[in-house]
Amino acid sequence: MVYGVLRFINFAHSDVFMVGAFVGFYLGKIVPESTIWGGLIVLFGAMLACALLGILIERLAYRPLRGGPTLNVLITAIGVSLLLEYSGQVFFGAAPRTFPQIFPSRNFELGPLVFSTNQLAVILIAVLLMVALELIVHRTKIGTAMRAVSLNPKAAQLVGVNNDVVISFTFGLGSALAAAGGILYAMNYPSIDPLMGVMPGLKAFVAAVLGGIGNIPGAALGGLILGIVETFVNGSQWSTYKDAIAFAILIIILLFRPAGLLGRVTVEKV
Repeated sequence: MVYGVLRFINFAHSDVFMVGAFVGFYLGKIVPESTIWGGLIVLFGAMLACALLGILIERLAYRPLRGGPTLNVLITAIGVSLLLEYSGQVFFGAAPRTFPQIFPSRNFELGPLVFSTNQLAVILIAVLLMVALELIVHRTKIGTAMRAVSLNPKAAQLVGVNNDVVISFTFGLGSALAAAGGILYAMNYPSIDPLMGVMPGLKAFVAAVLGGIGNIPGAALGGLILGIVETFVNGSQWSTYKDAIAFAILIIILLFRPAGLLGRVTVEKV
């Protein structure tokens, strides 16, 4: 969404993902463990905290550079990412932490298939959040304003759209979803640390490019395809090349379909 509105990649997104996991870690020690309502409180608490963090990052780091060279914003995004990672090591500690059990967990067997309620919760919550995001973008006034700013910021401002509010809302919403991703990730991979967002963030970028960057259903499709490919590779003799194959997919899609699977090729006048 940030790319769709501002046309730059927010490299700090993966570190907001990490902050969301740590907020969930500390909230999980306060609320009752292993209850549905307690898990939802942890999830929404982390989303709210990271939404505020995203708005703060946009206000302090990105807004002063708006309208400047793209390279300046790119370098700043990398700097914000490093700041969050190493601040995390200072405040949270560099040692991995064990994420608490925030939802009730059981394992089920369906023939040779074994799955847990945590895995089902990830699928259900992810689908609900994607549907909610689609409704916000396409069925609300703020969503219409976001699409207007994405299409033409100056024209949107001329018809009364407050670009600053729209961009801050976009960062807040994106950061809240990053926090949800961090919680869902930590539920199934319960060892968390300040650098945990690096690889998932890079693969999220691959998934976004694969599906069509700036396209919400495309990003979901790209993530699903990437996950399936990695799962099959992980169960084969090529398992050590799992991460390399993800980036090989990125190179292939950029060579043969740079707009992504669901993206549209656009022509810009210069």
